[in-house]
Amino acid sequence: MTTTYSIVQLDRNTSDGFVTTVHYSVSKVDGEFSASTYGTVSFEAGTPTTPYASLTKAQVIEWVKDKLDVEAIESSLAAQIESLKNPTTATGVPW
Repeated sequence: MTTTYSIVQLDRNTSDGFVTTVHYSVSKVDGEFSASTYGTVSFEAGTPTTPYASLTKAQVIEWVKDKLDVEAIESSLAAQIESLKNPTTATGVPW
């Protein structure tokens, strides 16, 4: 399974350029099956201390991971994929 963290958007103060909220998504893919989640993490004023113009994608992803229960999120996505692979319910008609 492949897991990908993406940064969707950053909210920042225009007065000092510091990020206040990160919007992120996490997706997991296993062959033709996939699951994803979306969320936000917020930061207190002045933390983190890197101004917007100096940020890298990798750095912001690390900020997000530091605030999340990465193991729980990835386990939940893996469970969703397993449910897609092995459904316990179905719909339809027999004709």
